[in-house]
Amino acid sequence: MPQDHPTDNPILNAARRELTERAQTTAPLRTADDAYSGSTRIVSINTSAHKGTRKTPVADGHDTVIKQFGLASDAHAGHWHRQVSFLAAESINTARTRGLDVCEGDFGENFTTQGISLLSLPLGTQLKLGSEVLVEISQIGKVCHTRCAIYYLAGDCIFPHEGIFGVVLQGGEVHIGDDIQVVKLGDGTCSFTPAEALKEVEQARREGTL
Repeated sequence: MPQDHPTDNPILNAARRELTERAQTTAPLRTADDAYSGSTRIVSINTSAHKGTRKTPVADGHDTVIKQFGLASDAHAGHWHRQVSFLAAESINTARTRGLDVCEGDFGENFTTQGISLLSLPLGTQLKLGSEVLVEISQIGKVCHTRCAIYYLAGDCIFPHEGIFGVVLQGGEVHIGDDIQVVKLGDGTCSFTPAEALKEVEQARREGTL
């Protein structure tokens, strides 16, 4: 008659640990709803000289945002619907729990925020940054057609899930520490966003890849 396996079996314990670690490394990166705390503000402003690269925080802590264009010193700016991008510091902390050594700007976001759940804001929501700049949310999430280094290190990348984009309605100066105010809650639509861009994101969500 076969005997039951002992509860404290070193081989079985090692197998369980390996399976647990494997599940953690393949699980999608997501930030818990209760992670957002503290004042709602900009904690970093990040730019890059070329598209598709990690950004670095601006050295002097401030930059100029140009109406219908984006950050003056950023290669991602332009006359399209993804003029500026946002990612929460809480999202970066989520990536760090996966063991990634990442900082503000490493995911390509222009504005690293604190204290605001960006994903809870529908398309068309207008955000005031500091005392001058007004941005309308034009896209939530992003479909990555090529995998970045972070994806291969962590098995996933958090920016496609939790990053958002916006169009600049009013330009001006922005500084690290500026407040972020929701001045108008959107209705889920944005007149600046092409229909094909929305279709691509919606399809990715249906397929479970976003």
